[in-house]
Amino acid sequence: MAVTSTTTVIQVGGAPSSRNWSTELCDCCTDTNTCCCGFWCFPCMQCKAAGDFGWCCAMPLLDFFCCAVSCCLRSSMRERYNIYGSCCNDCCALMWCYPFVWCQMAREVKIRKHGSAPPTTTAITNQVTSH
Repeated sequence: MAVTSTTTVIQVGGAPSSRNWSTELCDCCTDTNTCCCGFWCFPCMQCKAAGDFGWCCAMPLLDFFCCAVSCCLRSSMRERYNIYGSCCNDCCALMWCYPFVWCQMAREVKIRKHGSAPPTTTAITNQVTSH
């Protein structure tokens, strides 16, 4: 009589591995610190996100009249993190949802920098079959 054991591990969350943004555009509640910083001192949040990404932290301040710096940073972020999208999508999102896009970029940098995503859940199932 043979006994076989199968273990299945399912992981949700964890380090980002998909080619999508780790959080959605309006997922402000996933990181309330970033959201609050963006609400109360938006330029500070922008400068911190740019600095954490490796850019000059003052670059976002040049974005006053147009979204060129934001478009370039978002495009660079997508390229570095291998995230789907296009320059056209980036520009449209920035035109209509500027603060939300910046909060999403700040969350992405924070998640990638620390190598973890929002809380993970792991389910382990053991199945024992005897023949």
